[in-house]
Amino acid sequence: MDKLNGYVTAKEMAERWDVSVRQVQFWCSEDKIEGVVQFGKSWAIPENVPKPTRTVKMKPGRKPKTDTPDHKRGDIL
Repeated sequence: MDKLNGYVTAKEMAERWDVSVRQVQFWCSEDKIEGVVQFGKSWAIPENVPKPTRTVKMKPGRKPKTDTPDHKRGDIL
């Protein structure tokens, strides 16, 4: 991809954000990154766009994890 002023590739952004290229591509395809442009299979991402926040989906009926007491973790008291 030729250098586009103000834009970087998914690979470059993945390195900046310390995530996988696939994660950046997923965020682009799900419109989680503002201002992205797709050229064929490549994505052009604005240089100064903030990293999207990850959301963790829980299965229905599951409760969030809480701190487990020391005696249940197998720690020797």
